[in-house]
Amino acid sequence: MFHHGPSPLWRLLIAVLLALSLMVIDAQGRYLGWLRSTLTVAVYPIQWLAAQPSRLARDLESRFATEADLRERNSLLESENLALRGQMQRFLALQAENSRLRDLLGSSFKVSDRVLVAELLQVELDPYRQQVLVDKGTVSGVYVGQPVLGAHAIMGQVVDATPLTATVLLITDADHALPVQINRNGLRTIATGTGRVNELQLPHLPKNADVRVGDLLVTSGMGGVFPAGYPVAQIVEVADDPNSSFATVHAVPTARLDRSHEVLLVWTLEGAPAQAIGRSEPPAEPADAAEPRDGRS
Repeated sequence: MFHHGPSPLWRLLIAVLLALSLMVIDAQGRYLGWLRSTLTVAVYPIQWLAAQPSRLARDLESRFATEADLRERNSLLESENLALRGQMQRFLALQAENSRLRDLLGSSFKVSDRVLVAELLQVELDPYRQQVLVDKGTVSGVYVGQPVLGAHAIMGQVVDATPLTATVLLITDADHALPVQINRNGLRTIATGTGRVNELQLPHLPKNADVRVGDLLVTSGMGGVFPAGYPVAQIVEVADDPNSSFATVHAVPTARLDRSHEVLLVWTLEGAPAQAIGRSEPPAEPADAAEPRDGRS
């Protein structure tokens, strides 16, 4: 319509006046709403196509960012899961260890002497030798002949001590003998090892002795090495052997000899060298430590 007629300036002025008039009319009476809606519908495909490049760019950026974030979070969660599972295993082990240590501490209150917790380093449970190696030695005051307790009962005594370790002979060793008494009636006897981790025998009881299945054997304290009154074993068999002058009596140790991880080293006033009582330094002359008086036959 402007190919012929007014100059460009007039054309611009007329267009501006027409636009202003349409804006005033629409604002006052909303007469052009239908036209605006129609134009909006007609123009929408153009607007949609124009917006697609930027929308696609945003979607791709969001997708890549989300995937990278998810991979990173997944890797982090896997690492945390592994760490937590490892800690859980450690917590279970610590829980079991704490339970054992509580049992040990509970047993330490049953004896009035000085005690020291030691961990097992090596275990030998064969018919020829029933012994364990613990991580405490003469540096900690350990001496030959020292009694060793578990959480539930007597375990054995020290037969060899070095500065950092000690060898403990278990009560089930065939060379070990332990003065005991029946808790029910006070009858005293000797419990000897059989070379089997779950069996002791009482070889010197007469057939008329008052011994019953289920009787608890405790240390008698004779000899002064083991604390008196501490559990040793429970009688499980009393038989009459016609070929023997004595009764056949077998007992099961109360201590968990094949499952213990920690032991208590006990300083008894009668059995310990004087210089080893009440302190952690090694005895002045470990070689002169007293030999066990009632532990080995």
